[in-house]
Amino acid sequence: MTDADSHADVRADGTSAAEPAPAPLATPVTRAASIRAFAWHYVQMLIAMGVGMMALTPLLTFAFERLGGSGLVDRADVSSLLMASSMALGMGLWMRFRRHSWISVSQMSAAMYLAFIPFFPLHWAGVMSGETLLIAGHVLMLPLMALAMLLRRAEYLPGHRH
Repeated sequence: MTDADSHADVRADGTSAAEPAPAPLATPVTRAASIRAFAWHYVQMLIAMGVGMMALTPLLTFAFERLGGSGLVDRADVSSLLMASSMALGMGLWMRFRRHSWISVSQMSAAMYLAFIPFFPLHWAGVMSGETLLIAGHVLMLPLMALAMLLRRAEYLPGHRH
């Protein structure tokens, strides 16, 4: 074996071709990048909910009315649950497309419903109008969604493989 032959098995980085190649260094993820990724996921959820609400609420309302619930659809509590269903379906479809776990989809969907339910007794007692119930439910939904995301924050950070 000549001196030239012994150098033929050496890579440019100085390691032997007989050894496994070293793993490339991972790009460090900054805190700012993590926050941006988390926030972008949150915005995507809001967009998917909005699309679901606009596309599916009329369909769910139509189906509900055809099944005999026409008078019920005008009630704010029933309407809020139909709206929550359309938002949860739109958002859930997007989350599954993004390969989020079923438990994450379930937790995020629960946030849609749980946001309205605490206000039902106030509405039924006549203390809160239907319009206020809908507004308050949507406002409460935002931190509940953030909480659901924080419970599984690794799914929403850079580098996570869905």
